[in-house]
This record gives sequence, structure tokens and C-alpha cells, in this order.
Amino acid sequence: MEKIYDVIVLGGGIAGYSAALTLKSLKRDCLWLGAELFGEKLRAAEYVRNYPGVIGGGREFAARLEEQMAHEGIVFTRRRADGVYAGDPFTVTAGEEVFLSRSVILASGVSQTGTVKGEDAFLGRGVSYCAVCDGALYRGKVIAAVVASEKFAEEVGYLAGFAQTVHAFCLYPDASFGAKNVVVHMQKPVAVEGRMRVERLVLADGVLDVSAVFFLRDAAPPAALVGGLETDGTRVKVGRGLSTNLPGLFAAGDVTGRPYQYVKAAGEGCTAAYSAHAYLAEKSR
Repeated sequence: MEKIYDVIVLGGGIAGYSAALTLKSLKRDCLWLGAELFGEKLRAAEYVRNYPGVIGGGREFAARLEEQMAHEGIVFTRRRADGVYAGDPFTVTAGEEVFLSRSVILASGVSQTGTVKGEDAFLGRGVSYCAVCDGALYRGKVIAAVVASEKFAEEVGYLAGFAQTVHAFCLYPDASFGAKNVVVHMQKPVAVEGRMRVERLVLADGVLDVSAVFFLRDAAPPAALVGGLETDGTRVKVGRGLSTNLPGLFAAGDVTGRPYQYVKAAGEGCTAAYSAHAYLAEKSR
């Protein structure tokens, strides 16, 4: 039988770590997944001022966190989740891998990098955040990819294996790809447009006809990641204990809204872990 975890924590930042750390102390069987441990944004912080007991920059902060992880035996699994499906149990997909759990804590953060007008409106109608999930749907088509960083180059190559042409709009310098059918654009599109489905990208200097747009970045919008999740823009709607409208699903950190502060993320990660623990205890009665 496939393993069913007590809790899957999604997100490699402070909120996710705080949740995983708390669940370990509560003796819950937890799987902690994330695209990147703590992230370059934290590591690049010049000085961390708002976290009790921390003096120094982001790299020193991350090093202390990793030291604590090793001491406490916390394991981080590098996977970028692309789907969470509510049920009993929950199903979490990451590319071709599938994980099951009785509850989920969403701590995946937010990202405004590459956000384009019309993106939300065409979700599931030509807009995707997962090359592996949806790339094969556009075999022989002209598509676009808005690429946040070089680490998504492999996914662009994957799309190129299906599409006639991939127009890669790269938000980082000196981008290049091995596939001959990838056209590199060093600009950000202005808008996604179409009628029932994506039909074109509006650019600063014209229009490009495409059948789909893939947004390749670390954090997909919560509503795109979790079907049926209630949100207010990019913010997940939560109750006092960080519960969402989906029983057994909790949210913590930047996904619940401002302030975008490490100390707030840590507190919410802890709270969400206790709430998930209580939910599981009640469910087992």
C-alpha cells in the first residue's frame, strides 16, 4: 500500500520549516516538500532585523536554520508540488510523483515575478504552471513560457520536446537553450488574451499568437495549486487557527497575506502545525 503521511507541508521557507519542526515535536509523521530550501531571497538578505535572537544577514540566518535542522533531524525533500487535491486522503502531485496525506499545510509563499495581466483569467484554459503536467497537451503547437530563472531551463527543454515552437520570455540575463525550436525573448509580456482559451500574448512592441502560456516560477498562485481553495487575490482566506475552507488543509506564511515577515511566517507555521495536529486527533476519535 502507498504510504499515507499525517501531514504534508508544502514550501521550503520559514513557515514550512516552522511547521515541520513543530510537527516533529508533536510526533506526527510529516513530509516536508519544497522547490528550494529557504530560498535565495532569504539568503541574499543584507540584514535580518525582525527575527528575535538573530543578528546578521540572510546567509548567517540560513546557516543557523540548517544547523538546527541537522540537530533536530528535520528532513527536507526538494520537490516542487504542482497540484493538491482534497480528499480522504489528500493527494499531492509533484511532476510524475504522487504523495498522500491526511492533512496538508500550504506554506508555498507568493511570487509576483512574471505576473502578467490576464494570467488568472485563463488558468486551465491555456495558462499552466507545470510543464510536466500539461506540456503534452500542446504537441505541435506554438506556445510561450515566462521563465523566472535559469533553474527552469530543463522545463523549457521539456516543452520544446512537444511544441512546434516555444517562445521563452526570460526574466534573467544571458538566457540560452539547447533546443533549436526555442526562441528567446528578453522581455516580459504585457498581457494574456483570447476568447474561451489563450490565443495570444500582448508584447510591448506587438502581438504573438500562441496556444498556451506556461509560467515557470517557484510559487504558483494558491488557487492554481489547490482546486476549490477560497482566496482573496493572491491571499488564502484562513480562520483563526489558519484553517482554510477545505477541511484538513491549513495555510501559513506569505500565502495568508501581509506582513511578509519571517517572524510572522514562523509563528503561523507553528500555529498551523498545532491546528493540523488537533484536526487529526479529532478525526481519529
